[in-house]
Amino acid sequence: MREFLNTTTGKAFTALLLAGAMLIATWMLWRKVGSSEAARLANQRVFVCAQTGKPFSVELKDGMSIPVKSPYSGQQTGYPAELCYWTKDGKPKDEPTAVLLNSWVGKSGPTFCPDCGRLVVGHNPSPSPDRKPPPTREEYQSAGGQEQR
Repeated sequence: MREFLNTTTGKAFTALLLAGAMLIATWMLWRKVGSSEAARLANQRVFVCAQTGKPFSVELKDGMSIPVKSPYSGQQTGYPAELCYWTKDGKPKDEPTAVLLNSWVGKSGPTFCPDCGRLVVGHNPSPSPDRKPPPTREEYQSAGGQEQR
């Protein structure tokens, strides 16, 4: 074996083997330290343009600030959306409606989904079998909720 490694072919084989091992080690280190699929998914967020009310996706990056630039207005009018998964009749739906909370744009009072008319809050919970739908504007007001317009 030692004789083979001292030949030109042996040295080339050894160099190739070492280069391959270094590539594999670099790849494994990058996979361990680099951003994971979960991190990439977590950084993909839905925003709403405050001028147009249209939703759009944003990939969060270090140093970004809110509001973000909206592709619809071309200005810094993009705010994080809360997702509403309810229908007007209180049933869950598969495709959520992106809702801009009043608090993001300096409006007082609670926020209601423009699609279903139900209350939307920060970190809006998604439907589950043990969760009843949030109140409609009318239900909220009749329960004593104070809504300022």
